[in-house]
This record gives sequence, C-alpha cells and structure tokens, in this order.
Amino acid sequence: MDVLGIDEIIYGADDLPTCRQFFLDWGMQLALESAAELVFESQNGCRVIVRDSADPGLPPAIEAGPTLREVVWGVSSAAVLDKFASRIAALPGYVNDGKRVGCTDPNGLAVRFQVSVKRDVEVECARMNTWNEKNRINQRSPIYERAAPIEVGHVVFFVKDVKACERFYCDNFGFVPSDRYPERGAFLRCADVGGHHDIFLLQPPEARAGLNHVAFTVRDIHEVFGGGMHMSRLGWETQLGPGRHPISSAYFWYFKNPAGGLIEYYADEDQLDAHWEPRDFEPGPTVFAEWAIDGGIDGNTRRQKNAQGPSGKFLTDRAPAGK
Repeated sequence: MDVLGIDEIIYGADDLPTCRQFFLDWGMQLALESAAELVFESQNGCRVIVRDSADPGLPPAIEAGPTLREVVWGVSSAAVLDKFASRIAALPGYVNDGKRVGCTDPNGLAVRFQVSVKRDVEVECARMNTWNEKNRINQRSPIYERAAPIEVGHVVFFVKDVKACERFYCDNFGFVPSDRYPERGAFLRCADVGGHHDIFLLQPPEARAGLNHVAFTVRDIHEVFGGGMHMSRLGWETQLGPGRHPISSAYFWYFKNPAGGLIEYYADEDQLDAHWEPRDFEPGPTVFAEWAIDGGIDGNTRRQKNAQGPSGKFLTDRAPAGK
C-alpha cells in the first residue's frame, strides 16, 4: 500500500489552555508544549498538533474560527513520496521540503504526505461471544474508566465539490471509494485493503468548506463507552452518542471539540478489500445511525443525561401486591 493512514493533524485554535485540557482528558499524551503550540501523541505515535489560529506558519483556514488546518498522511516509502511529487507538482500550493510533499486540495485544505513515523502497537481487546463463536471463556469483558486512543482513524469535511475532491484523492494518491451518497458524499479509504473510510467528503446543500469531525480509533466498543463516560464526567459536551453507524458498522460517540468541529471515539468498523463493491445511500437519520443516544450518557449515573439515577434496586424489583 502507498498511503498507510493519517500520521498527523494540525489545528488552528483560539484557546490553547482549554484545548490542552481537552486532549489530555481525551486520552492523548502531551509530547511537547510551548506558549504557541501543543503536540499530543496517540498510542501508535500519531500526532495531534494545536497551534494558535493567528500563527502565520499555519496554512490558510478553510472556514472561520477554530478548525483543522492540515492533514499529514503517512506513506510506505520515500519512493512513494517521489511518485506523488511528480503527480502533484503542478497543483496549487505544491510544497516539497525533502521530507514532506503536498499541495492544496480542491476544498482549500493543506494536504501533506511523509514516510510514516507511526509505530506498531499491541493492545489487548475485548473478545466477543456470539451464538456461533464463543471467543471469551471464563473471562469477563473489560470495563474502561477512560480511553487511550490508538490513532487518528479518519477525518470528515464539508466540501464545495464532492466529485472534484474524490477525483483529487483517488487519481493522485490511490484512494478507493467505499460507499457514496450520490452527488452528496464519498467515503474513501487509503487502499483496497483497510477500514471502511479514512476520509469522508460531504457536500451539504449550501456547498461550503469546513471541518465536520476527526475520529479516533479505540480498541473496542467498551472503550467507546468508557471514554465517552469519562469525558461526560469531566463536563465535556456530547454532540451525539453513543450509537452505531449502519454504513460502516462502527460504534461511535461524538463530542464538541474546542479545537474545532466535532471529535469521535469509534471502534469495530467494517474491514474491506478489493472485492468490496461501493454502495449508494440516500442521506437520512436512520442511514447515519442505526441507534444513538441524544445528549450522551452521564458518566456518574451511567444513565442517559438528565434521566433518573439508579436507586440500588434490581430492575426486576416489584412493589408488593396492593401497594
């Protein structure tokens, strides 16, 4: 494979102290810190960088306010960088400093490629028991008190021209369509073999550019729940979740991100290969989510937000007859 996934994302934000606390609570490790820049790492070394929005070294923003300024994709070798450089040398915003090559995509976003610096990691994941396969014997499923994201799994943008953006990523860098909203959206993965999507391009009716969300891969559904409840306990606001996407099969939980857009924990997405045939879907609430909890789960009561907390009784308790 040429492109291996996302290596780094860079935000331009207005409130670095709040962003610092948010990403620490999210489960990222603070690798570097200065008055103008925060650098976080996931378990496999994927980087999240937050800089002041006024930093002149940042690429131009695709929308007003805090947002994602740059996406750096990891590739398998220097030969791939050279190949990409020859393809995009004439495109707007072309850069090549010997370590990274890139340009500006049709939506105005700075896109870069480097030889991947992410490392392989081993994590212990929950085993699932189904009717046919009993993979967990004499072992309880885990309960996580918080999340430790493995990597940045995908990015989602509002775009002005979904067809132009799809051609840009597929023709220049070998991305592959997984599924589509005809004329409205394109789910793309980096290569034939991989997770359902690494980038999703969504053209809203008003055809604007902007960040929708950045998604962080966690090990299993239990970590989606544990991470989300941890963020809820700390007062961070849920946008939607937990829930499950029917298109990718992934479990999700979305929060509002002070660095821009939304941010997502997700796990258990479909894995595809060259035999997969893209499908067309009409956008709608039940297409986006098979099920979802509006407002999230309160991390203390373990119930839906604003619902009555547990009383300590069994749910099967019944009042005596005549009471």
